Amino acid sequence: MIKRSIQKHIEQVLFQQKAIIIYGARQVGKTTLIQQIAHNYGKQYLYLNCDEPDVKDSLTKKSSTELKRFIGNYSLVLIDEAQRVENIGLTIKLLVDNYPNIQLLVTGSSSFELSNKIVEPLTGRKYEYHLYPFSYEELAGYFTQLELKRILPDLMIMGMYPDVVLNAAQSNTILDEITRSYLYKDILAFQDIRNSDALDKLLKALALQTGNEVSYNELASTCGIDKKTVSHYIQILEKAFIIYRINPFSRNLRNELKKNRKIYFIDNGIRNSLIRNLNPPDLRSDTGHLWKNWLITERIKRNNNNLTGANYYFWRTHTQKEIDFIEEKNGKLYGFEFKWSDSTKWKVPSLFKETYKNSEIKLINRKNFEGLLFD
Repeated sequence: MIKRSIQKHIEQVLFQQKAIIIYGARQVGKTTLIQQIAHNYGKQYLYLNCDEPDVKDSLTKKSSTELKRFIGNYSLVLIDEAQRVENIGLTIKLLVDNYPNIQLLVTGSSSFELSNKIVEPLTGRKYEYHLYPFSYEELAGYFTQLELKRILPDLMIMGMYPDVVLNAAQSNTILDEITRSYLYKDILAFQDIRNSDALDKLLKALALQTGNEVSYNELASTCGIDKKTVSHYIQILEKAFIIYRINPFSRNLRNELKKNRKIYFIDNGIRNSLIRNLNPPDLRSDTGHLWKNWLITERIKRNNNNLTGANYYFWRTHTQKEIDFIEEKNGKLYGFEFKWSDSTKWKVPSLFKETYKNSEIKLINRKNFEGLLFD
């Protein structure tokens, strides 16, 4: 088993009279993680799968007394796929407020805002964590350094979903199943999306523009929907942990971009499956964009798994000066430019250095990328 980096942080806050909520897309290993934590707890626990209709009903619109009767004397309760429960926030609130000695470990494959029309505030009653697909750092504890170097192209093309990584021989089939069967499950179940074809077109359009600035007007024209609907769908896709947005960094210069944004996929495999292109890097025209998407996501995973807070941007001017990725942390800027080829030369834009004097900028390629993911 590959141990998840975030597990140790979760175990440190058990039984502090707060619910622990773990978000993440379907099939990233949330169930395995909470069951492993429960196993380490060393006592009997109650596992509730909210995909089961009777479990969902038992947690919906119940009083605190009814909930306690259902849970019984268990001190550790696992609530899996909790977004299935109508107004799950109220259920969690009642249990935390009335039975503080019960530890709730709750998972959601979409944010509760996506699945519930009424969102019960849980301020002060929860710890929240995000579980991504495997990170490169996590795989380093399972594979040798030589093995990692050999499978790097596969990780970049096929992605990092646990089942895909651990079953390489069937990875194509597994990836297709995840993309076709699970990708839209929560979105179509909880949102009033009447035009699923438009959503599919939007995802494919985003996949083809990975690493580039996107225009909502252009996306609307491509998908045959209006700009407002594009914005709404993109927000939903974020809440379902399929994509994420990075905004431009702008602080001092008039000609810095201020409105455009870039959209990346949380997993390269999902992106490639959507456009049905699983060719290796040397047979692709989009390898540079895939490398950028993979590295940015891995850096975000690394920070997330180590509870390191940061703000993320890209930098570009109207005169085409740019830096792929800007990380703002503890009042300092760290910039990264990503190149797939080891021989590609790149020079830090003098305008950025002069304007943001305390920043650190690095060129990242296949020779030095591990420093980005382990430092």
